[in-house]
Amino acid sequence: MRRRPSKETSPTPTPPPKLPLPALLALATAVFITSLTETLPAGLLPAMSADLGVSESATGQTVTVYAIGTALTAIPLTAATAGWRRKRLLLTAMAGFAAANTVTAVSEAYLLTMAARFVAGVAAGLAWALLAGYARRMAPAHLQGKAIAIAMAGIPVALSLGVPAGTFLGEVVSWQVAFLAMTGLTVGLLAWIAALVPDHPDHSGQESRGAGASAPHTLHALRVPGVTPVLFVTLVFVLAHTVLYTYIATFLDELGMGGSTDLVLLVFGAASLVSIWIVGALIHRRLRALTLASVLLVGVAAAVLAAFSDSPALVYVAVTLWGLGWGGAPTLLQTAAGDAADKAGAADAAQAMLVTLWNVAMAGGGVFGGVLLGLAGTSSFPWTILLLLVPVLLAVAAARRHGFPVRGGGGAR
Repeated sequence: MRRRPSKETSPTPTPPPKLPLPALLALATAVFITSLTETLPAGLLPAMSADLGVSESATGQTVTVYAIGTALTAIPLTAATAGWRRKRLLLTAMAGFAAANTVTAVSEAYLLTMAARFVAGVAAGLAWALLAGYARRMAPAHLQGKAIAIAMAGIPVALSLGVPAGTFLGEVVSWQVAFLAMTGLTVGLLAWIAALVPDHPDHSGQESRGAGASAPHTLHALRVPGVTPVLFVTLVFVLAHTVLYTYIATFLDELGMGGSTDLVLLVFGAASLVSIWIVGALIHRRLRALTLASVLLVGVAAAVLAAFSDSPALVYVAVTLWGLGWGGAPTLLQTAAGDAADKAGAADAAQAMLVTLWNVAMAGGGVFGGVLLGLAGTSSFPWTILLLLVPVLLAVAAARRHGFPVRGGGGAR
């Protein structure tokens, strides 16, 4: 009996790797919570100051102390927890937010509220140093930029939708309920992370063997080519943005558009979301070009506000350009820092320094903007932004080999 020749079967094509969207959306929600927790008091100052028995300016320091908590602790905590598995670390950081927002909601003492806000800032420093790298490690190399863009989408959503919604909830019910709602959202996120976010070992790729066993040294990260330019751009770019964003309501009020602040922020947020989508689609091949475009768009927006702020229509055009330039900036800068430092095994240390400088710039922008407001008025804000963006543009242009290389990010060289 003769056997029939067996037919050769063609190998089944392997489906292309996909992004783990449920896990990345959980990270985006974590970014949303960190951003909204930081800025929520801005819309609730009158009610908070009345209940806490302090002035509105003193209550405004609840935002500053949050940024200080992040800036002071991001680097040492990142080093101390370098041996922790990533999922455990993320759960710990978000549990810190739940605790801090709960204490803020029930506190009747100003000092206790400030302490809770500082703890929230500490949790933010831990989370921010972790989130970008976590998103990168969930995705294949050619989709890492898009993964970070999805995770960072929580920022414009928090600024454009979260703050107005929290302010509305505080006005209709109470500011305490707004903070308790943040706690409820965080508790739900903890369950989401536990169920759907994959775990990863520490940055070295090994199991945890102690807090500092594999922590890359901060000074080592600074010596890695490209890291310092990225950190400089982060510091000055965020400072320029924060000078105007912190006082946008005051700026608009001086233009006779005070009643349109919510709409202006909505336009800014919508443009920021478009920016994040564009950055996520192109960052793998065009990190340098996108970063240059980001700086230039914010610069053009500042120029329009400086020269044509008497036209409400052009103010909206400027805000749209501002959002298009700024929305993708966190993704661009965190990707650039991660790409530059990753080869030397210093990605976590670089991210921690970026988070620290980001919050230093935010706190400094609020203080610097306040000084400008008292000395020269709101009309000085756009011109100041233009001056600050000059060294930013030069730094990006000069870092064509390392930091912002000619051939994109996300692993493309």
